[in-house]
Amino acid sequence: MIQTRNKIDPNFNSSSMSDLVFLLLIFFMLTSTLISPNAIKLLLPKSTSGQTMAKQNVTVSIDENNQFFVENNPISEEELPVIIGNLLSEVTDGTVKLHSDASVAVQYVVKVIDAVNKVNASQGKKHKVILATEAAK
Repeated sequence: MIQTRNKIDPNFNSSSMSDLVFLLLIFFMLTSTLISPNAIKLLLPKSTSGQTMAKQNVTVSIDENNQFFVENNPISEEELPVIIGNLLSEVTDGTVKLHSDASVAVQYVVKVIDAVNKVNASQGKKHKVILATEAAK
């Protein structure tokens, strides 16, 4: 009787599978630490390239006297979250375009961002704020 030298083992070897699982675990642990979920969402388009956003849902302006305007209507600082929330209530992932005078302090820009973050927290949405710039000459 002739016997074969190589016998087939019917058992499954799972050592390579466990290596793959550990590599995936390390990958997801490293990438999750790089994400900062509490960051302010402020997109600054490059002023030299002249990029434009396809669509903005709400336009907020701040003039040199630190007066807020939503869709060219003057409003107070306290009204910002309410009015922005009303205008973006039907939109899931909206964009707020912020026009700010060059002399305006950063604190007033942050107030608009905070108002949008309050709307996001209260409505469970993901609206963004972009800062409008003038094209460089």
